[in-house]
Amino acid sequence: MSEEYKSLHQIIDFRMEKLNKLREAGVNPYPHKYEPTHKSQYILNHYDELEGQTVCVAGRIMALRKMGKASFAHVMDSAGRIQIFIRRDDVGEDIYNHFKLLDIGDYAGVEGEIFTTKTGEITIRTNKLTILAKSIRPLPMVKEKDGQVFDAFSDKEQRYRNRHLDLIVNPEVREVFVKRARIIQEVRQALDEQGFLEVETPVLQPLYGGANARPFTTYHNSLDQKLYLRIADELYLKRLIIGGFDRVYEIAKDFRNEGMDRNHNPEFTMLEFYWAYADYEDCMKIVEDMVRRSAESVNALKVKWGEMSIDLSKPFARKPILDLLKDVTGHDLVESSDDDMRSICKEHHIDVGKNANYGQMLDELMGTLVEPNLVQPVFVVDYPKAISPLAKTHRNGNPDLVERFELFIGGAEFANAFTELNDPVDQRQRLEAQAALKERGDEEAQPVDENFIQALEAGMPPTGGVGLGIDRLVMLLTGNRWIKDVILFPAMRIDNQ
Repeated sequence: MSEEYKSLHQIIDFRMEKLNKLREAGVNPYPHKYEPTHKSQYILNHYDELEGQTVCVAGRIMALRKMGKASFAHVMDSAGRIQIFIRRDDVGEDIYNHFKLLDIGDYAGVEGEIFTTKTGEITIRTNKLTILAKSIRPLPMVKEKDGQVFDAFSDKEQRYRNRHLDLIVNPEVREVFVKRARIIQEVRQALDEQGFLEVETPVLQPLYGGANARPFTTYHNSLDQKLYLRIADELYLKRLIIGGFDRVYEIAKDFRNEGMDRNHNPEFTMLEFYWAYADYEDCMKIVEDMVRRSAESVNALKVKWGEMSIDLSKPFARKPILDLLKDVTGHDLVESSDDDMRSICKEHHIDVGKNANYGQMLDELMGTLVEPNLVQPVFVVDYPKAISPLAKTHRNGNPDLVERFELFIGGAEFANAFTELNDPVDQRQRLEAQAALKERGDEEAQPVDENFIQALEAGMPPTGGVGLGIDRLVMLLTGNRWIKDVILFPAMRIDNQ
């Protein structure tokens, strides 16, 4: 009976029987090593020079057509698939019988000559077969005929929970993560070429900071103290600027104990870089170049993101945040009180809590009325000081503004950057104001970090700093609208079944 009509329990039992038969025949179904000589795609691309030559390939069997004295199979390796032909007269009766105990999902090594079948398919004529791993649990049933896929493994939740299966049966998913690696490599190279030093800072921190977010907490038994998983790298990287490094960066995991949605996963990858003697204008240039060259590396200068067509080849626009908000609300929000902000939110049917502060309400207005319309790349610049506790007051003389930008593309934020605040007195006052917000119930406000302020008191040069979301950049450049589609193992609720 075909596996298609068996229960999972029956399939596993049936495969265990085959495994035992192989062992009884003296076959080790899990050998220590195998040395392939070629990848499948290389053979397909270089058939003219390899025709008639002997090659060794290794991979997972993804299709089987067993017949009496001769059979066909498709073997998939990391580069693609190639057909193999195996005949009893070529390999001997024992090896052919071993082959007949194989199933889709098993690993095999194949040695043989390259030829073309009557139908024109490049194939390996097997003269030696080595079983490399006998699979016990079957793969999802995926059928393909004439280029059309049937019974695809498409359930999103199951794919996230079983990413190993997703990668096996959905080759396009594997390509996303190949591109992810290429994008990160390009980001790293862009900074290395400009003299930035890659560094590592603590994941476990005695006090969190550098962003407005709720942290994960843990406990260190030997130190007998509470620790936090970092929400950002910023304050430690600034310590390195203070210590004399002029250009530093880190590509690392950050953790925020917040909601999960299309754009947010509690564990995510962030680039942060800090540049002594630079400002936010310099940072804009490097970010724009970095995004564009990353797009070029995966042929994605013009991308379709959901229903949006985005062009990354043109210069990025620049627009002040308060101008954007004034265009949609009719109000100059920099001088608005909390009561004014609450009235404006109500006017635009935006519900805010009775204890919502200025920054929270401005964020709601921005997220609801402005951000969805920022489709093409735009640097939103010059933010209110009240929502930017780590940014330097604007040099234009307006004491209520800071030198800060956020990069928006496709209605989503991709980067956040400042001309960094390096006045320790001003910094203390701003963090104390944040702490007061925290006391009044703002769980995302930042605490006062005395160690950081003391470091700042030693003197930090003028500095520009940037945080850029790697996951979101990969989403854009691979055309994925959900962050879970670009994280190999996204956070999921425990499945007890």
